[in-house]
Amino acid sequence: MSYADKIFIKMCKDILANGTSTAGEKVRPSWPDGTPAYTIKQFGVINRYDLAKEFPILTLRRTALKSATDEMLWIWQAKSNKVGDLNSKIWDEWADKNGSIGKAYGYQMQVKHQYKEGLMDQVDRVIYDLKNNPFSRRIMTNIYVHQDLHEMNLYPCAYSMTFNVMQKKGTDKLTLNAILNQRSQDILAANNWNVVQYSVLVHMLAQVCGMEAGELVHVIADAHIYDRHIPIIEELIERKPFEAPAFWLNPEIKDFYQFTRNDVRVDGYETGPQVEGIPIAV
Repeated sequence: MSYADKIFIKMCKDILANGTSTAGEKVRPSWPDGTPAYTIKQFGVINRYDLAKEFPILTLRRTALKSATDEMLWIWQAKSNKVGDLNSKIWDEWADKNGSIGKAYGYQMQVKHQYKEGLMDQVDRVIYDLKNNPFSRRIMTNIYVHQDLHEMNLYPCAYSMTFNVMQKKGTDKLTLNAILNQRSQDILAANNWNVVQYSVLVHMLAQVCGMEAGELVHVIADAHIYDRHIPIIEELIERKPFEAPAFWLNPEIKDFYQFTRNDVRVDGYETGPQVEGIPIAV
């Protein structure tokens, strides 16, 4: 069993057994038929993944590695808010008539800020500091910008990354760790998707900065399972898991802006059957 499966199963069982129901509350999300989308939720879920030991992709069902990577690169590399720049349709329902999601996600990553070293956006600042000030405790990004929220078609869910570099005993290479902060997460639809894409990001940044990937710590303020997802989750966590596959990242790429979705791969990836037709609350 992969460690990602163990974490996912334990988390889901805990939410279902000990979570709080929002049934009857005034909730914002609804199902396509207009019915309120209630959840069972837990506050402050923290999961840790050691990327040096295993790539945390679920085997209970398949997670689309290339599509997850594509969305991450859309935000962090293309710094785009145009859904036409994606190779999938996952953002289409939040796009306006011009195909934009407003001042959200990638838009915030391309905004340049004044530093003593000059004008840089958040991504370039992270890369600069990892290369020049690796032991700084100030290497982070934040796309939850209050002054722009009214112009975002969806408030950021995964909104902040904090990077921390360590020198482990017995190795010359530095180790890159990161914390992903998320205000809210749909556990069935998005949990492993986000874990996978930010694990890929840590691997990519570590490689281009001459480091090794260390831990990804995932902090979820509101970890929830939607009411219509409960039977799907119950079936999913009873499945037979498989061993974690081997992760491959193209070792030839030394510039973050040269990575593509085709520079990642998982070998020996066995999974249970795909879950089709997951209803999405909006």
